[in-house]
Amino acid sequence: MSKVAGRVLEPTGVIGQERASSRDWVKQAAIVISASLFVAICAHITVPLPFTPVPLTLQNFGVLAVGLLLGSKRGFAALALYLMEGASGLPVFSPAALGSGVSHLFGLTGGFLLAYPLVAFVAGWIYEHTSRRFGWAVLSATVAEVVLFAGGLSWLAVLTHSIGLAIRYGLYWFVFAEIIKIFMAAGVAARWSKQTSR
Repeated sequence: MSKVAGRVLEPTGVIGQERASSRDWVKQAAIVISASLFVAICAHITVPLPFTPVPLTLQNFGVLAVGLLLGSKRGFAALALYLMEGASGLPVFSPAALGSGVSHLFGLTGGFLLAYPLVAFVAGWIYEHTSRRFGWAVLSATVAEVVLFAGGLSWLAVLTHSIGLAIRYGLYWFVFAEIIKIFMAAGVAARWSKQTSR
């Protein structure tokens, strides 16, 4: 094949850019969908607690990890997709919590669920604007957890008509586990950043 023919057949210019753009879009969509399914798997690793209607799950770890690993925009998209999957009736929410589909979003854990896209956005935004070290990942995840519990406890307070009950049901029993989840998510994110920067 001549050089001229080769140049003619090469996917250059607008067509080449469109193909590259299309491939990139498919790749990003696959990443976002996979991240939403990862959170769904984490939601099914759950321990019901007898003294609170809010179950202990690995779900929050999944949300933090997605936000830190994918960044603010893709993290937000993945968790928004996750909520749409759950609202449509797909079994992606924790089976230990009451309700299903849209009703699940307005149940006792609804405030936590609805905060997830913002939580992933906050974790991702802080981390992508820092040095990508473990300490920054911990700080990013911690700030995101504050956002998560602000949303979750506020909704619990509305449903129970009591701030005290909301704190008792949604905070006391989870502090230690959430600290572990923060460090786990931060460790995964920092290790990934270190591996990809080599």
